[in-house]
Amino acid sequence: MLNRSSLSILLLSLSALFIGFACDSNSGGDPSDDFDRQAMLRNYADNLIEPAYDDLKSKTGSLYTATQAFQVAPSADMLNTLRNLWLSAYTSWQYANAYNFGPAGEEGLRKGLIEEIGTFPASEPKIENAIAAGTWNLEDFNRDARGYLAIEYLIFGKGQSDDEILAAFASNPNRYDYLIALAEDIDDRVNEVLSAWNGAYRDEFVQNDGTDAGSSTSLLYNEFVRSYEAIKNFKLGLPLGKRPGQTQPEPQLVEAYYSGASLEMLEHHLTAIGYIWYGRAKNGQDGIGFREYLEKVEGGTALIAETETQLTAVVVALDAVPGAPPLAEQIAGDKTQLEALYTEFQKMTRYFKSDMSSLLGIAITFSSGDGD
Repeated sequence: MLNRSSLSILLLSLSALFIGFACDSNSGGDPSDDFDRQAMLRNYADNLIEPAYDDLKSKTGSLYTATQAFQVAPSADMLNTLRNLWLSAYTSWQYANAYNFGPAGEEGLRKGLIEEIGTFPASEPKIENAIAAGTWNLEDFNRDARGYLAIEYLIFGKGQSDDEILAAFASNPNRYDYLIALAEDIDDRVNEVLSAWNGAYRDEFVQNDGTDAGSSTSLLYNEFVRSYEAIKNFKLGLPLGKRPGQTQPEPQLVEAYYSGASLEMLEHHLTAIGYIWYGRAKNGQDGIGFREYLEKVEGGTALIAETETQLTAVVVALDAVPGAPPLAEQIAGDKTQLEALYTEFQKMTRYFKSDMSSLLGIAITFSSGDGD
């Protein structure tokens, strides 16, 4: 069943802020005059980004270890343990996937970390072909045949019983080897990013406090918006058939299709977006975030009110979506509540994207391809 606790906490936080909002005053002026961007960036680095990657590394390391144990002693119990560890690691990923810049950004042939380990839907033919051949290259362009969602396909199966999944592994040892290679690849990539943040990059990030296209504020803001749009466009819009070129819903394109955890992951992702907006750590510690930044801009308090009103509308619409059956099944049936949720996500875009970009003077440097 879908756990709504995080969303409820977020909604209560929004309500509390609205109660006291009328007492706030707007200082106006250029935010660069009296806003400490280094303090904001320090809060993001120390209380949101590094802890998110640290937790992800811990969870991914446990998943990698479990894949090895599964090969040594495969059983239904071990398969269930592996699934639970995957769910834990993939949930943790929802709180790190918005920081797709710096050490997690593109470099040479390598795409951003989110493309390398979080691409969905997984390609069943590519995965099965690699296993049949016994050879694979986890540095190639087949990003839909690696990462978390490829592991999900292998351990949850597609309409298969536990016995059938175990039999598939037993019939071809390459399946074990591929599973372990996938988990090791994710673990290595996450460790590389975390090591960079724990090293020199953290200080570089904090000190690069301008607002130009290469500044840390711009990088963080653009990935924040892009991560929000990924929920709207791909976690919801794509399976609903809303993307350019689609003519009908395609339920099989949901995130986390094989585990049925699509709604749960969407919820966690939206909660993570809320944390970034507020500059709030996952443990509840409040710090300086984009919200405080807007308070220093003329027109910022009005935008904050509008943004948080719409964010509440998104949360309420998501809370109205039943926790069961899985998202793919709901899309194949009565989509009324999901259509209403998508509409609220669409309304939210202008506040996070065009309005916020305009007031803060930060250019949007990515293209979502949908004209928003």
